[in-house]
Amino acid sequence: MTPTPTPAPTGTSHAVPGPDSPDTLPTTRYVEADTVAGRVRGLWRGEPGSGGSAAFLGIPFAQPPVGPLRFAAPAPVEPWAGVRDALEFGATAQRGDPGITLIPEPSVPGDATLNVNVFTPAPGRGEEAALPVLVWIHGGGYISGSPASPWYDGRAFNRDGVVTVTISYRLGFDGFGHIEGAPSNRGVRDWLAALEWVQDNIANFGGDPARVTIAGQSAGGGAVLRLLALPAAQHLFHSVWALSAALADVSPERARSASTRLAGLAGVAPTREGFASEPEEALHALQSKATEPESGDRLAGVRGLLEDGLSWGPMIDGDLVPEPTLVALRSGVGADKPLVLGTTDDEFTMVLDSAQRKLRFIPASLAFAKLEVPRERRRAYLADNTAQRRKGTAAVLGRYVSDVVFRSTVVKVADARASAPTWVYRFSWPSPTRRWALHCLDVPFWFDCLDEPHVAAIAGDAPPRRLAAAIHGAAVALVRGDDPGWRAWSDAPGTTRVFGGAASVPDVVADGYRSVRALL
Repeated sequence: MTPTPTPAPTGTSHAVPGPDSPDTLPTTRYVEADTVAGRVRGLWRGEPGSGGSAAFLGIPFAQPPVGPLRFAAPAPVEPWAGVRDALEFGATAQRGDPGITLIPEPSVPGDATLNVNVFTPAPGRGEEAALPVLVWIHGGGYISGSPASPWYDGRAFNRDGVVTVTISYRLGFDGFGHIEGAPSNRGVRDWLAALEWVQDNIANFGGDPARVTIAGQSAGGGAVLRLLALPAAQHLFHSVWALSAALADVSPERARSASTRLAGLAGVAPTREGFASEPEEALHALQSKATEPESGDRLAGVRGLLEDGLSWGPMIDGDLVPEPTLVALRSGVGADKPLVLGTTDDEFTMVLDSAQRKLRFIPASLAFAKLEVPRERRRAYLADNTAQRRKGTAAVLGRYVSDVVFRSTVVKVADARASAPTWVYRFSWPSPTRRWALHCLDVPFWFDCLDEPHVAAIAGDAPPRRLAAAIHGAAVALVRGDDPGWRAWSDAPGTTRVFGGAASVPDVVADGYRSVRALL
């Protein structure tokens, strides 16, 4: 039963992104729902009785992390009286103009950056609806990104009976930097606080807190794997989907070194008081430099990424995050929870497109040697990737970076979970505008939002809707509590679903990540 929307107050209008924005609706209609902290007002998209869903945007799950709360653990929201508008996206931790990005993720100014967005077909229906819930964590290398993307609008999941929540969290140094005297892993604590908010409130939006799936892409994919391997998070969700997961697992030594260098660059003491004396934007502008190699070697940063992973992100603190993700998974943490994970075939190959002309004159073996890839390893890898090698040095080098940073994680995680229910896939459809099955290309297919105007830049003017139906349908199946539709890796290691592969490639292959094996 579709809820009866409340007419908008006379003379009031609010801008909400999406195809059904208020200026295209015959009448702007509000719906309301209760939270533990107070009542909120959202916008109903669609006509009564003909389907549709509600968007509740920018609902705070913690107090603004400013002033004395800047480097603190997320603090509970203060209750409010009356009805609070939830009609526009809340402030984002990402600041300033992000420029042109593969996923449109705008910044929203303001202090109240710890907020959630809820998209639901059944607001206010409580336990009567009890729909499964999807919680999405955005990517951005743990230093950028925003939940305010039109691609993350949950209307397609709502159409399929799934309540969708997107969350914001502190980024970069403010979220993950080591600070003496401050709680560690503040960004991780933000994820936990947002998931606690879902447990406490989602029933009022038609969701079932006993059926929560967490999902994310890139750093967001790393985030959900980190949560899967986190003892403190086990009661907060029931299944996981990780797209192109980028793990961090920063060592305490690297975290302390980066913070000390950042303090030096900012000219402050490496203490909570010292860092608090600098605006967030000032530290953000310096944090990349704080993790750059001091040698000036242009390839040193690439080698560092390949060997050590991302510079900012969850830190192994021996407390909230007691051990690396793979170690925790091998010990059985999260083994009761179904997991689906996969990557695109060429996550980062497009990064080398600009260097393709120069690289075509450089033998692949020499390029690998410049990256200090051990001789036996590079020989085995090049021998196992002859098809990619024929496309040129840029292609095989880009595949190598993709394999080390993203694709090897799939195999390591699936193997670490052993018999725990795990399904693996590849997204192999090449972009007609960017040539490769590149990083982020799978996201609009997964959300089934191919009509969103920004999608054409990465997927062309006629992206295959059958592909969206396949991968989005698999996601809906997992969220509903079913398997995604192919044989599990945990039953037959190596088994991989291929989405969008060539006509000669079967939908399910026996060893879909064979090229990664040479790395392991």
